[in-house]
Amino acid sequence: MASLACCQKQSGKDGRMSDKIYIRNLEVFGKHGVLPEENRLGQKFQINAVLYTHTREAGLKDDLTKTIHYGEVSHFMSGFMMEHTFQLIETAAEQMARAVLLRFPAMEKIRLEILKPWAPIGLPLESVSVEIERGWHQAFVAIGSNLGEREDYLEQGLKGLRSCEDCRVEQVSEIIATKPYGVTDQPDFLNGMVKLKTLLSPWELLRELNRIEQQAGRERKVHWGPRTLDLDIIFYDNCVIDTEELTIPHPDMHNRAFVLQPLAELAPYFRHPLLHKTASQMLAEL
Repeated sequence: MASLACCQKQSGKDGRMSDKIYIRNLEVFGKHGVLPEENRLGQKFQINAVLYTHTREAGLKDDLTKTIHYGEVSHFMSGFMMEHTFQLIETAAEQMARAVLLRFPAMEKIRLEILKPWAPIGLPLESVSVEIERGWHQAFVAIGSNLGEREDYLEQGLKGLRSCEDCRVEQVSEIIATKPYGVTDQPDFLNGMVKLKTLLSPWELLRELNRIEQQAGRERKVHWGPRTLDLDIIFYDNCVIDTEELTIPHPDMHNRAFVLQPLAELAPYFRHPLLHKTASQMLAEL
């Protein structure tokens, strides 16, 4: 049976919690709707947004550069609604949230509501609205290769991750040479770990990793067999996912030194959400 536990970020090393900046009842103009006249004539919309960031340094120093400029965010959202046309306000909200998060790097998360007054449904209606919450997630991705020019394939994998607009490569571990695991009659591996920030869901990230693997000529013929490039999601925030398509945390990671050693290099105190042990503790127990 498939299962999914609520995904929440672990606190950073400094234990900081996010602060909030509220934008309420921002009036904008846009040409969004299913009807042709809505796309042609347009109408007013209202936006409410909660911006999650850290304001303490700005508050202590009275320095606008240390926080998110809510005026710039407001103008950006207004311009976005003017420059694009969507049939659904669901699409407008989804695309705007992504655009805002990419544009303002200090923003960790946004809760966004778009209200459409007097929606033409043939009944008295004050407004209809869509509210979503989107943000950056932390993921750890294991990277490995044991066929051909292994260093080149690893670099191709890193290049693919860096070229993904919805991902930010924050750290890359030292690359280590390791013996094969499971099926031992194959060439030695080069393995490492990548720390990512991503706007993608776990399933979207999995599909992106599979796409990068395929570009590197990955063929899935033998379980635990040789491969040009292997990209595995080890952790995604504190998510616990168990479906036919995806399992997070990676089910056998705690038994694999080639996973734990580079993971402990990048995040020694990251705690496994099921085993409740840190990366360093799991490595020491092997």
